[in-house]
Amino acid sequence: MRSISGMIRAFLFSRVMRHQSLRFFWRPVVLFLLCVFLGVIPFCTPVWAANWQKVALPTAATPLELWMEGDHGWLVGSNATLLETVDGGRTWNPHKINLGEGNYRFESISFTGQEGWLVGKPALLLHTDDGGETWTRIGLSSKLPGDPVLIRALGPNTAEMSTDIGAIYRTGDRGQNWRALVTQAVGTARNLYRSSDGRYIAISAKGNFYSTWAPGEVAWTQHNRNNSKRVNNMGYTPDGRVWMLNRGGQLQFTKASGLEEWEKPVAPKAAKGIGFLDLAYQDEQNIWVAGGNSLLMHSEDGGKTWRREADELEIGANLYRIYFFGRDRGFILGQGGTLLRYGT
Repeated sequence: MRSISGMIRAFLFSRVMRHQSLRFFWRPVVLFLLCVFLGVIPFCTPVWAANWQKVALPTAATPLELWMEGDHGWLVGSNATLLETVDGGRTWNPHKINLGEGNYRFESISFTGQEGWLVGKPALLLHTDDGGETWTRIGLSSKLPGDPVLIRALGPNTAEMSTDIGAIYRTGDRGQNWRALVTQAVGTARNLYRSSDGRYIAISAKGNFYSTWAPGEVAWTQHNRNNSKRVNNMGYTPDGRVWMLNRGGQLQFTKASGLEEWEKPVAPKAAKGIGFLDLAYQDEQNIWVAGGNSLLMHSEDGGKTWRREADELEIGANLYRIYFFGRDRGFILGQGGTLLRYGT
């Protein structure tokens, strides 16, 4: 049976963790002092020690996607940006790929072991089998619907590629041949989301509607948005539900794994109507949302309440993408060479 002192400690700790008036900078300090007072430092250290920090990149180009496994990772972006880290994202070193004339925008990168894939615009597909030391260009058909914007390595010689109009292809022979997974493209998409189990959500260019596709289906299924605000981005939660970010700083979740019933939309006052651009789960309860004008929102209760974070970093950029690789390591990508790292 829990002691009275233990119950008091748990109550005080939960109150501090949820108190909305504590700002980002002071929360770790207060948590640490409370942990010292209560004698529970070993249990508190991971909480107070981790925070967001700006990382200096050797480029002012906008990063677009990040891949990470252990301490090794790659970052791609505009102006043919290709950066590598071997220390968990603390420092990044540039790689130059000779593509001749032209200004390429590297959109997506993915690895399995030493084999890696990279796609970009104008239509570009690169492949490596030596861990990124050298890259080989693989020709793409002039009839390819759209430009490739997403690539996922699925196993030896196997990858899945999708384009900015929703064409999805898979190869099993190192990119020499590609098999179409959908009978027709969905149309120009402002955002294309792929879950770890291969499900897709595509947001229409103007955010008026969205479409979904799952492995085994032959075509995209179109859905009308469920409120008057246009859709910025969507994705899947860890438990299989769907989240939606709408213009004007609004977000909502489905009630179950389907798309029929939605919870009531939430528009956190701290966002001040600034548009949300991406959402990511740190764990089942901690959710982060990034947006325009350096907006970063955090929920510690599964999305019920929200507060604004990281104002003191003076980021000065729109924040486009959020990634978490485990609970204690995260990254946020933003315009003009902006990269934030979460960790100790």
